[in-house]
Amino acid sequence: MNFSWREGNQLRLLVNGDEFYPRVSGAIQRAERSLQLETFILFEDEVGKALHRDLLDAAQRGVRVEVLVDGYGSPDLSDEYVNSLTEAGVRFLYYDPRPLVLGMRTNVFRRLHRKIVVIDDVLAFVGGINFSAEHNTDYGPEAKQDYAVEIKGPVVIDIARYVRDAMGSEPVTRRWWGGRGQRMAVNNMPGEAQVLFVFRDNDAHRDDIEQHYLDMLRKAKQDVIIANAYFFPGYRLLREMRNAAQRGVRVRLIVQGEPDMPIVKVGAEMLYNYLVDGGVEVYEYCRRPLHGKIAVQDQHWATVGSSNLDPLSLSLNLEANVIIHDRQFNQTLRDNLEQLLQADCVRVDEEKLPPRTWWHLTKSVIVFHFLRHFPAIAGWLPAHTPLLAQASPPVQPEMETQDRVEPDNEGAKS
Repeated sequence: MNFSWREGNQLRLLVNGDEFYPRVSGAIQRAERSLQLETFILFEDEVGKALHRDLLDAAQRGVRVEVLVDGYGSPDLSDEYVNSLTEAGVRFLYYDPRPLVLGMRTNVFRRLHRKIVVIDDVLAFVGGINFSAEHNTDYGPEAKQDYAVEIKGPVVIDIARYVRDAMGSEPVTRRWWGGRGQRMAVNNMPGEAQVLFVFRDNDAHRDDIEQHYLDMLRKAKQDVIIANAYFFPGYRLLREMRNAAQRGVRVRLIVQGEPDMPIVKVGAEMLYNYLVDGGVEVYEYCRRPLHGKIAVQDQHWATVGSSNLDPLSLSLNLEANVIIHDRQFNQTLRDNLEQLLQADCVRVDEEKLPPRTWWHLTKSVIVFHFLRHFPAIAGWLPAHTPLLAQASPPVQPEMETQDRVEPDNEGAKS
């Protein structure tokens, strides 16, 4: 499945769960025909319970609701949570469910990491925000800084086709696809943004998202800002960042300074010397954990999505981003990033670089060889055909014995 650039889209940047969840909730409440939702993490907290209410209401008023969650990222949903949805008609799927082995999850590799919502084939949300309270700023110091984009326009058709294919949905009727009502809905929402939906799988699109980053860096003329939560990319991307900086492009990288997993910072720090020596400006975001996967280039190009720049996202996980050509959206996202840089980031200068000892040099050589060869190494890791397990509606209990009416045998004899 390949998609082309689509013109005439409207975009809205959504920052953190504070902006994302109300917009998604409102869209679900207005859904009339269909709703597809994919997410890596769905927790049964206040955010997950609010989503449950919205999905249940939509299904009960006749909307075709389909939900796909990752078996590794969402392993603890209660039977009550899922059964009440399936009983109402929701098609609820797990991606790659696996039984626990000695109490440990075994579906570590090749996760469904996408975060997509599609409403009535005319509205979509794509980004990095899961359905959990930790994406709201009132969660506390561990609240994640993250981003998504709300999309109206022709590209939503591509996103809907892709999600339905991934879910193995039943063929839709003509009134859902290309019918007069849908064309009117799209045409009544003109926009100026060009948008391309891109994804990463383990088949024919293994490096599509990475290729767009590489192409962006090669074509950059003035300025690039990349903000990425888990930064440990392939060697080619590191090289292109340096190449862009050395030909005069201002390349700024924002990574986690207060990571949710300490190993994240350890990995990124191993790359600091190489990047800073090549002219790349490296900043650590220190207000709270950074979970975003976004970038801007010059005045037109931007991307928002689920893909980190690390071995899991670039070589194993199933990911989805949108690539955007639009001055207004670029400026909106750039303004947000500039604010982060000024208010909440610390630049990694020469004094903060790891010491240049023989041990650091040895680690750097090992790291760069690992990054250079990881795509090939990933091919050796488990590459089973991923399974989609559908949660069945709960079995209705049989009528209790005391409520049964026994046949009148005596009467039958007469």
